[in-house]
Amino acid sequence: MTVRLMGIEFLVSIAIALPIGIISAVKQYSVTDYVVTVISFLGMSMPTFWFGLLMMMLFSVVLKRPSGMPLLPAGGFITPGLEEAPFWAKLGDRAQYLVMPVVVLAFSSLGGYARYMRSSMLEVIRQDYIRTARAKGVPERSVIYKHALRNAMIPIVTLIALSVPGIVGGAAITETIFNIPGMGSLIIQAETKADYPTAMIGLMLSSVLVIAFNLVADIVYAWVDPRIKYS
Repeated sequence: MTVRLMGIEFLVSIAIALPIGIISAVKQYSVTDYVVTVISFLGMSMPTFWFGLLMMMLFSVVLKRPSGMPLLPAGGFITPGLEEAPFWAKLGDRAQYLVMPVVVLAFSSLGGYARYMRSSMLEVIRQDYIRTARAKGVPERSVIYKHALRNAMIPIVTLIALSVPGIVGGAAITETIFNIPGMGSLIIQAETKADYPTAMIGLMLSSVLVIAFNLVADIVYAWVDPRIKYS
């Protein structure tokens, strides 16, 4: 369950953070830039446990469906009795359980990604080769997405790779709040109950993730920047 939650959260946060970071850099000091900055700082500063409880109160207590049921389930991962339901029925049911945890995790991650993307993009678009491309009449869209973006992505790849183990830590808190039976909540239970072998497995897994995603980052470098060669 943790892998599914982390995977969806990762895709959602990257899909939102990178575009708004690029837009914020291109439209520096505009209203759009200020709005993105405020959202980013809110995401970085808001504790996941507090935001999770706030979401739970809003969508499971305050907001109701016409039938009187909560708009979104407060916790768990599947409605009792649907274990043997058809695939699409289970998929839709589990999706509603993942909405709030994914929003909580993605909101806390996208702030940092968007700020780093903005900073990296601003540094690149001030380079001489970007001015040269604009002076030659290259369309602005090509300047940004063809010439600037690939170079701006190099530090972002490092950030994303190193933040994956941290997502596991955030998932542990979120899984505990929303009562999701995942790896993160298992590690927290192991630590509170002094189950040291299980806790050590979680620590070892985090270490493996750090090494694995550093390797992935090195591989992606060569794809992002053709100047980087491994021999």
